[in-house]
Amino acid sequence: MTTRAVVVGGGLAGITAALRLADGGCAVTLLEAKPKLGGLTHSFRRGDLDVDNGQHVFMRCCTAYRALLDRLGSTQHTTLQPRLDVPVVRASDGRRGRLHRDALPAPLHLARALSGFSVLSHAQRARAVRAALALRRVDRDDPRTDERSFGEWLGAHGQSAQAAEALWDLVGVATMNAHAADASLAIAATVFQIGLLTDAGAADLGWSDVPLQRLHGEAAQRALAAAGADVRSRARVDAIEPVAPGWAVRVDGEVLEADVVVLATDPGPMERLLPADAVALPEGWSTALGAAPIVNVHLVFDRRVLDEPFVAAVGSAAQWVFDRTRQSGLRAGQYLAVSVSAADDVIDLPVATLQELFVPEIHRLLPRAREASLLDFFVTRERQATFRPAPGVARVRPPTTTAHEGLFLAGAHCATGWPATMESAVRSGDAAAHAALVHAARRVVAA
Repeated sequence: MTTRAVVVGGGLAGITAALRLADGGCAVTLLEAKPKLGGLTHSFRRGDLDVDNGQHVFMRCCTAYRALLDRLGSTQHTTLQPRLDVPVVRASDGRRGRLHRDALPAPLHLARALSGFSVLSHAQRARAVRAALALRRVDRDDPRTDERSFGEWLGAHGQSAQAAEALWDLVGVATMNAHAADASLAIAATVFQIGLLTDAGAADLGWSDVPLQRLHGEAAQRALAAAGADVRSRARVDAIEPVAPGWAVRVDGEVLEADVVVLATDPGPMERLLPADAVALPEGWSTALGAAPIVNVHLVFDRRVLDEPFVAAVGSAAQWVFDRTRQSGLRAGQYLAVSVSAADDVIDLPVATLQELFVPEIHRLLPRAREASLLDFFVTRERQATFRPAPGVARVRPPTTTAHEGLFLAGAHCATGWPATMESAVRSGDAAAHAALVHAARRVVAA
């Protein structure tokens, strides 16, 4: 008896779940409301450029996401550093440093990197090492840890506001989409323990060498077709209703019958489509999760102004600057993308105002840009890029399983313990598909 599975949502969580269900022998239908797969990791054309909606990076410790890349046949289109190496520039005086690991086992692999991190004073570096060792011992699974602010914890462990900005927020803002003062200690501990403090190679950075649409969406379309899944884009689901012995999924006037359903949408649509008693969360949980924005500022110069794949900035609105020239298909000059996470202060600023703010910042960080001509400047905004990883957020993150047999949930906002990253999305999709396959096996035995 073949299990009929419907996956609602074609982002990374839905793609992951659909592939695993198809690989497990299910007859899969994937429904995506947008014209193409990929969710929040997509690309578009601007003139002759391929533009990603936002800059996405991953780490070596993102094992679920990297497994998905393998399954999609996309790994060859990525770069993964052989050893963590982050060039850093302090905007106030142009002082440069590097966060670079050596070959020693964790946590000693970062000791030399911190000792040579000239953006901080010698005393600040020594206190940072002690704080890092203490962070290793934080119990991130203790509910009380989630209720505490990472910023408050840093202050209690001798970290000044300057150290928090120059070191902890350098990593934390980009991965959590929140500053330390606004972030759950449990989520921060997950990021730093898994990414930096447990395995020496965990934090080695990776990125796509092609547009994200090619890396994820187009590759997923091919992989799902090869696995026999039915992929329907521009398919908006109106309702999901329990109908013995399974589910009825209402989409564009049609009713699809399913034995299992994986709901892999954004939080708002997920709460709207779920039966009222499906999860033990308070009404309005999707709103309580909050939404944190990310802004990407795009600049095209007539010549090269950055010789490395990226640079991180301290004390600047331009948090991370990436060279996107090759990925975009630009043939002359250089295309830079400035990624601004936790972007509440700039999300609503007009493009002209953002240009007045960010062009001088790029001139401060990259002196060669002062002599270059700016050929193009544009902005992409994701107002609801992630949930807000605030203290106490674990109380409103939905679980994989629901109170209803055969109905499962996936998405980066689900209870993976991770912040809303590509890794969290894929882990949630894996968990939902695994639970659905277990349910399907029991159903077959019962029959």
